[in-house]
Amino acid sequence: MYRFCFLVKLLLAGSLLHHLRAQDSLFIKSIESSQISIHKDPRIDWLIKKQIQVNEETSRQARRQDKGFRLLVISTTLREEALAAKTKVYSYFPELKAYLFHQSPYYRVKAGNFKERKEAEQYQRRLELLFPKGVFIVNDVIEVKLKGSGEEETNLPD
Repeated sequence: MYRFCFLVKLLLAGSLLHHLRAQDSLFIKSIESSQISIHKDPRIDWLIKKQIQVNEETSRQARRQDKGFRLLVISTTLREEALAAKTKVYSYFPELKAYLFHQSPYYRVKAGNFKERKEAEQYQRRLELLFPKGVFIVNDVIEVKLKGSGEEETNLPD
């Protein structure tokens, strides 16, 4: 009985292997030449160069972060008050970038990306006229844009 089952399994396995071998032979072609020729469209090189440019402009390397100073304009629990302060900074000082941060329950508006404290102090005096409760210089991580030649340029007004 065991011999019969073994023979049946052997015959089934053999026919299955024969079927697979026949199926594989459809996809196997004999290689008559040892050379491969590749025809590349020259527009592919142009597309690669264009993609490299796009990547450089939009990557993190185009905008770097560094230690610097920002001006803390307002710290409040009222979102509307913080948004009004940010709008006020944009209206009177469009060259400064204003940031709205929320760390519950406070909304904080910070302005500028200053590499040097003296530059922040100049704007602090001007902003205190608009915000009589006080404008404070705080150490912060600022955005630094890179020039094309690798030189650093901060987001500072001229």
